Amino acid sequence: MSILLKELFDLSGKTALITGGAGYLGTEMCEALAEQGANIYIASRDVNKCRILADKLAAKYPNQNFSAMKLDLMNKNSIAETVSKIDKLDILINNAWSGNKNSFESISNEDWEYDIDMSLNSVFRLVKATQHLLKQSQGVILNTASMYGHVAPDYRMYNNEKYTNPPSYGAAKAAVIQFSKYLSSFLAPYHIRVNCISPGPFPFPETQKDEEFIRRLGEKNPMNRIGQPYELKGVVALLCSDASSYITGQNICVDGGWGVW
Repeated sequence: MSILLKELFDLSGKTALITGGAGYLGTEMCEALAEQGANIYIASRDVNKCRILADKLAAKYPNQNFSAMKLDLMNKNSIAETVSKIDKLDILINNAWSGNKNSFESISNEDWEYDIDMSLNSVFRLVKATQHLLKQSQGVILNTASMYGHVAPDYRMYNNEKYTNPPSYGAAKAAVIQFSKYLSSFLAPYHIRVNCISPGPFPFPETQKDEEFIRRLGEKNPMNRIGQPYELKGVVALLCSDASSYITGQNICVDGGWGVW
């Protein structure tokens, strides 16, 4: 049997929920799935930001549905309320993140617990809350991890108050990678595929204003540059579609080769 590539990537009629969908990286994830024909729930605590993106996508793709949803992943009631509004779900992308800027010396117990709760526990909560929908659709889960889930930050890059890297971030992202593998095994009987991506250096635009820091950051990988958000679109399109129908339990690094050195 031969299937055309464009058919494998086609998401027409599919419905996705993307947390942090209006953020720096999440916006490009929404764009990727919208281009493939998907209907998208764009969710975050900043519902106004989600509405702006939903309206933009609706103007570009008038035959698809784009909805903004207010979702606080730290609140179980908010998760339940959000999921109750969804009748059909084919794709879940756990991409939301927020955290505190800390070094190992400065991080408090409270900050550690918040970061782990936000980066790891929220993924668990949302998968639990949506599993019945994903079982019905034999859907796909894509989790956003990080290169710092499998390699350590270079302390020389994060040695001042302006640029720090909290130990909680990498610890949580490493757990997300393992949790994705666990889910890929235990949800396989329901024909649910689970993968994750580990973005490398994708600093926010504000950080990019510091040309010296960006230069040093880029030099850490073989491609000698930072990544741009659109460079995540290809892997998201792959892992959320039937183009990856025989791929599950994998962590794909999109890091310019950062992890090979």
